[in-house]
Amino acid sequence: MRKEERFEFNFTEENRLVDEIGFNPYYQKISSGAGLYVRIGNDDYLNLASNNYLALADDPEVISAMKKCLDKYGVSMCGTPVACGYSDIYETASRTVSEFLGLEDTLFYPSCYQANMSIFRSLARPEDVIFVDRYAHSSLVEGIRSPGCRIKPFRHNDADHLESLLKSSGAFEVKFVVTESVFSTEGTIAPFDELNELCKKYGAIPVVDDSHGIGTIGRSGKGILEEKNIKDYSGIYTASTGKALGISGGIVSAPETIINYIRYNSPGLIYSTAVPPVLLAGTIRALEIIGKKGALFSERLTANKLKIHTALSSHGYDLASGDAPICSVKTGSNEITLKICRSLYERGILATPFIYPSVSRNKGIIRMIPRIDLESTHLDHILRSFANIRAENPELFIK
Repeated sequence: MRKEERFEFNFTEENRLVDEIGFNPYYQKISSGAGLYVRIGNDDYLNLASNNYLALADDPEVISAMKKCLDKYGVSMCGTPVACGYSDIYETASRTVSEFLGLEDTLFYPSCYQANMSIFRSLARPEDVIFVDRYAHSSLVEGIRSPGCRIKPFRHNDADHLESLLKSSGAFEVKFVVTESVFSTEGTIAPFDELNELCKKYGAIPVVDDSHGIGTIGRSGKGILEEKNIKDYSGIYTASTGKALGISGGIVSAPETIINYIRYNSPGLIYSTAVPPVLLAGTIRALEIIGKKGALFSERLTANKLKIHTALSSHGYDLASGDAPICSVKTGSNEITLKICRSLYERGILATPFIYPSVSRNKGIIRMIPRIDLESTHLDHILRSFANIRAENPELFIK
């Protein structure tokens, strides 16, 4: 093999499908922000692909707060948090996040992917064991592999299976239980109250990634801890600020003793340029807005999701049954998934297709975010488009 062949990317089936269908939904060149409509080429597309659930990425108050911060601090602190990157707004943002969640302390990473990759390397040892939901996000899976400890997957959202594994784990020094709050392709919500109680019972440390939960679930949008009415949480909490909060970055919140340990023992934190102050300012303002309007946002997301879900089901579409504000249409093969996605695109709708190997073979999904700024006219267009696609392409829906 020529050494350059090692780096030649070959996605034979997918390339064949793209050529055959005449449509590639990935790496679209967008010349606008993540608003209700995005600009691709010379056309505008209704944006159901972005995780901008609460329309905060283009909220005037958030933008204003970030502009003021940019004038004060500039673009970057050009240093790691442990050196010269720990600005005073970093401390303010940490306090704001911690108070919002009801947790003791918070650290910021450039992304939640980096946060999830880093915390296990800091906290876990080879003699420990990590129990993880089989559907956990790539960042969690990669993170738990890094310390070289024992890994025991448990069936998706199955507390009984987890308990059966915990019962036989007495020989391990430290035990971690890892899950997401909202599983983003299907919209299911973890039974985290049950998992947290099992952690208390068997002396394990719970770890939850609330990236698709913060701002979207819980009666006032405070995420999985509020959704499951968990008080005095003593585990580890991570989340992205680049989804419902509309910013970019990742957070780790936990008891102060754990945060202080990570602060000085996480290579992904101490050797990485600090999160820019402008992003911290945006996070603070976004949380302030959610603090005031979270209940209203939650109602709007739920209503939009319910209308789409009910209507598409009535048209014969098979939708994932998760309770989170995510609409996922089960489409089947890669070919059918991409053809339906192309038909939506031709009707001015941008949605996210998940195909094999991102999901299991013939388990394709098209995901749509029922963002709060969708009005009745937008919803009618979405539903009419799906109805027409099914009527015009009956061969795609033959079981």
